[in-house]
Amino acid sequence: MSQPLVGVDLVPLARVGELLDPGVGPVLGRFLSADELAASRTPDGEPDRAGIAGRLAAKEAVFKLLGAVGRPVPWQGIEVLRGPGGRPGVRLSGTAAELAQHAGLGPIDVSISHDGGFAIAVAAATTFRTPPLDHLIPLDQ
Repeated sequence: MSQPLVGVDLVPLARVGELLDPGVGPVLGRFLSADELAASRTPDGEPDRAGIAGRLAAKEAVFKLLGAVGRPVPWQGIEVLRGPGGRPGVRLSGTAAELAQHAGLGPIDVSISHDGGFAIAVAAATTFRTPPLDHLIPLDQ
């Protein structure tokens, strides 16, 4: 039996400004892969703050699907890149791929939007593992 899973995250664009501060150093390279950094540029070569915030939100949303509460986010193992038609797509590797396999996740879909100084992302997938039922409360109580 399959079960739908959804993860969501919100990132303020101001947070990206902090990460881009030259005094902080090359922090974004810890969160975004080289491919993601290349895709997070405006046509004039400047960092796309909204795009970066959306990618960070999508990575967190995907992480929530993995069911790895208490573990560090495998930032480099969750890549959010442009897919066909410009839609965001997810590529997993390393620990993130292992966690997804352990969780029994099918393909992951993401949607990203930004407005009013925030970026939001939703990640959805289906799992084919049956969750333990001992935590459910019967409906007749």
